[in-house]
Amino acid sequence: QVQAVESGGGSVRPGGSLRLSCVVSIDDTETDYCMGWFRQEPGKQREGVAYFGTDGHIMYEDFVKGRFTISRDRAKNSLYLQMNSLKREDTAMYYCAAVPFGICDGGGGHCCLWEKAYWGQGTQVLVSS
Repeated sequence: QVQAVESGGGSVRPGGSLRLSCVVSIDDTETDYCMGWFRQEPGKQREGVAYFGTDGHIMYEDFVKGRFTISRDRAKNSLYLQMNSLKREDTAMYYCAAVPFGICDGGGGHCCLWEKAYWGQGTQVLVSS
């Protein structure tokens, strides 16, 4: 079982920065997890932002590349998202998520099955002038 709690959201002007934090409680520390950040605007579907995948690589969605940086501290079970050069369209509820490695379709390896993820309560980010 997994629990996640986000913090660090708030209001910022366009071009400003915020650093989001997430503390994850994981019962089975011997299980490998994908961990990442997602966001959701009112009336829209939740979308991915950045995550650590099954092989330890970092994946960023195109709309945040060069502006956002994801990092983690394994000793503290914490996940972070440094957001720079924020835009109005970055306004959303941001969620931390974690999920044990899953089996890819066809049994060819491990995949992040985000549809089965554990989610935090979210932290609001508002970018406006």
